[in-house]
Amino acid sequence: MKTAVVLGTGLVGTSVALALSRHGVLVLLEDRDPDAARTAASLGAGTVLAPEGPGQPVDLAILAVPPAHVARTLGLAQERGLARAYTDVCSVKAGPAAEAAALGLDLSSYIGGHPLSGREKSGPLAARGDLFEGRPWVLTPAEQTRRDVLNRALELVSLCGSVPVVMDPIEHDRAVALISHAPHLVSALMAARLENASEEAARIAGQGVRDVTRIAAGDPALWREILTANADAVADVLDEYASDLAAVIGSLRALAKEPVGPSGDAASEELVARLRRGNAGQARIPGKHGAPRAAYGAVLVVIGDAPGELARLFAAVGALRVNIEDLTIEHSPGQQVGHVTLYVDPEAAPGLAAGLAERGWTVQN
Repeated sequence: MKTAVVLGTGLVGTSVALALSRHGVLVLLEDRDPDAARTAASLGAGTVLAPEGPGQPVDLAILAVPPAHVARTLGLAQERGLARAYTDVCSVKAGPAAEAAALGLDLSSYIGGHPLSGREKSGPLAARGDLFEGRPWVLTPAEQTRRDVLNRALELVSLCGSVPVVMDPIEHDRAVALISHAPHLVSALMAARLENASEEAARIAGQGVRDVTRIAAGDPALWREILTANADAVADVLDEYASDLAAVIGSLRALAKEPVGPSGDAASEELVARLRRGNAGQARIPGKHGAPRAAYGAVLVVIGDAPGELARLFAAVGALRVNIEDLTIEHSPGQQVGHVTLYVDPEAAPGLAAGLAERGWTVQN
């Protein structure tokens, strides 16, 4: 790929442009907000597309617009003869494809796409050229999609450092409703409980509630577009979730009235059964490099909240010849310290804990 046009210079569009530009692709940028396109260009994402167009069709046009605008943007781009091939990066696939077909657009030169990566921030200033590194990138070719268009999209995925996954559009939408869209709503609704929480409750908020509510910081306007475009599939997931939630509430109410005895025992067992289903579902989330999740040993280390402390800890772990598989960081609400949990091979955990303690680190059991 030598040339590309990115239509829409928000977070995802600008990140795609940065990734392509890094590989020497000539990228032209366009946005309905000229300031956004100029900002992306100033970041090194490419050059603002001239009003008269590129002069000749580019190799690929990337439509980085909300789901409701994909078909219309595709139609206008095809009328202008912008590219030889077209793809999009929106998170819903069936609706835009159906609308494009209803409008009689050329589906042979188009392939749906969805990079499964993002940030809580939006706009070109939040963009990163490595945003898609190692992430899945779903492609949803139609029956009419030409082989060369699929190959061009695969090249895009490769240049962005992503892993291609080919799916049916409807199956894709059901999948993202389950693993992305419904979780965002659940996170937002849980975070909303904190809006009127007491200062005491907010002050002691720890890693658990941070994990559950992190994605609730997303842009509401963007998420309105996404949820509207995939409303039925998201509602189906939430229907099942609501049923489970109602059952859990019933169990908790029963336990509050009769913590021991036949009713309490039955409610307790029901609650445990729901929690075990959660264990089973969480275990299905892929682990490192997409492999089955592994059981790691946890080593909790207290570090000072000062520049260089985390790097010093990593250097100490490296000196002990232990590979860090994962980690979490939790800040203390009342002291200038943090708690870093290092997840390592279970057999290496005791030696790592002892070695760090010998080197002066505070290791908690």
